[in-house]
Amino acid sequence: MTERELSNAMTAHGDTVYRLALCRLQNTADAEDVYQDVFLRLFSQSEKSWDSEHLKAWLIRATINRCADIGRFRLRRTVLSLEDIPEMARPVDERATELWEAVARLPEKLQVVVHLHYGEGYETREIGDLLRIPPATVRTRLRRARIQLKQLLGGFEDDELPEIDTGYPYARRAE
Repeated sequence: MTERELSNAMTAHGDTVYRLALCRLQNTADAEDVYQDVFLRLFSQSEKSWDSEHLKAWLIRATINRCADIGRFRLRRTVLSLEDIPEMARPVDERATELWEAVARLPEKLQVVVHLHYGEGYETREIGDLLRIPPATVRTRLRRARIQLKQLLGGFEDDELPEIDTGYPYARRAE
């Protein structure tokens, strides 16, 4: 891969890689490391002529795999929470923060589909293509995630849902 192709890939898909890593790891330093590692791996790939969609799928898969590697490493080291360092925490909508913290407590399979659907704006068919699973499986995982989130957050009856901005605390995918 040439430097120009790498630069184009970073411009086109860098935000997605970073946001996915940040969602999975909940740590900006680790997310930045994943971003760097994924694009270094891409740069070291042999000459391949990938179209944009194949490249995006490869980057998302590589990001998920690298996050899993870091997650396994975290089991062997202590991690300092942002709550322990109040000056580093940035102010955001507390209800949205609570929601995304609950998402972080979901199993990995559910976290990924929630992030890609609600955080990045992908449709279930697109998520299925990226993760190499049927769209029906994506919909099932989203439904299970919503059920678990309802339990984690105390749940509301469907007609009693409060009007809150549940916006993702990071930028959404460019249309």
